Amino acid sequence: MSAPDKTSRRGFLKRGASIGLPLLVPASALGRGADPPPNDRILMGAVGVGNRCGEMLPQFLQRSDVRIAALCDVRKNVLLQRARQVDGHYGTKGVATYADFRELLARDDIDAVYLATPTHWHVPIALEAVRRRKHLYMEKPVGLSVEQAQLLRDAVDKHKPVFQLGTQQRSSKSFRFACELVRNGRIGKVLRIEVGVPGGSETPTFPEMPVPDWLDYDRWLGPAPLRPFTPHILETSYHEKISDFVPGGFMNAWGIHHLDIAQWGNGTELTGPTEVEGTAVYPKGGLVDTPITWDVDLRFAGGVTVSFTDASKNRFGILFRGEKGSVYVNRGSFETRPESLAKETIGDREIRLPGHDQEHESHAWNFIDCIRSRRQTLAPIHTGVRSDTLCQLSDIAVRLGRKLVWDPQTERFVGDATANRLLTSYPLRSPWRL
Repeated sequence: MSAPDKTSRRGFLKRGASIGLPLLVPASALGRGADPPPNDRILMGAVGVGNRCGEMLPQFLQRSDVRIAALCDVRKNVLLQRARQVDGHYGTKGVATYADFRELLARDDIDAVYLATPTHWHVPIALEAVRRRKHLYMEKPVGLSVEQAQLLRDAVDKHKPVFQLGTQQRSSKSFRFACELVRNGRIGKVLRIEVGVPGGSETPTFPEMPVPDWLDYDRWLGPAPLRPFTPHILETSYHEKISDFVPGGFMNAWGIHHLDIAQWGNGTELTGPTEVEGTAVYPKGGLVDTPITWDVDLRFAGGVTVSFTDASKNRFGILFRGEKGSVYVNRGSFETRPESLAKETIGDREIRLPGHDQEHESHAWNFIDCIRSRRQTLAPIHTGVRSDTLCQLSDIAVRLGRKLVWDPQTERFVGDATANRLLTSYPLRSPWRL
């Protein structure tokens, strides 16, 4: 018989997020050295095991203190492919597979969950995982509305699992160094931050097609409205530009990455702007219905304006402009003015952002390390919700086409009932509810 939960290793992993003292663990428990005993491993499940999961899964599989024990997806062919990958790594046929996420989350032995479904499923599944005391790594963006994000934040605060949002640029040394240069005044007072991300597109209206036998399409739609099936809808490059699945389209799905870094460098990751206004150009028809191009200004109380556009206007990436210089950062690119800034170091008495002393750049490993140590992850729920809110505010501003005044303390628009109604959750299709 297993030990009672109050003294077992697994019971400690489930409850330990509320314990203030760090847990001292051997090197083997951090994925180094000899394999730890099976009962010392973190058992993980993955829900939504498509392309993004395929990119992230190897990082978890590399950890000897982690065991991928269960997979869930509504696409039988994708689920089978991912199960073969996991079993091939372990040399066994032991990974469990599910079509219903509730069956996976009902397992008491699962300690942590990696969630990589389409965005419209994020908050409903995340809430169930958190309430069942599962540690959670959830891909971005957070959800379909500010209200959904707030509901998840409240649940994480209440149940206290380790939570990591998949804004993985926070684990990158170059993005962190750029923000540290800005936060430590190397470019002087920050005047403007320019953010550019990929824009949207126009598509045809594809004909309705029969649903393939390997897909549970009703469950893929889940809480989203019913719509005719086309194979294109399963592709990220399409459903992330449909407002039923990602309000704002790439403003949200891509914007969360770079706006999160703008927040980090600006020192406003736990607050928000006071004004927002912008314009956008929308498709005239077809499958997708979110902005193709946009131009949004988010103004902060300290005088900084974040200019957020598609990459046809602002350069793809994040550019911090200051009184004495500038810092530009993107994946694979890092530029400073003057150039000598790039060779400077951050001193012991200066602002060193979380992750400064982290040896690796794996966002997945940071999540596992934090389960072990009880430290806060690099992308916790509160900063994630604030960055996600910038995307939501941008979408609401271009939809209404006028300047909006935002109160970052109450997280409501000031004196604007119409705008505040757009903060609430999209209605979920029965029988799903939050």
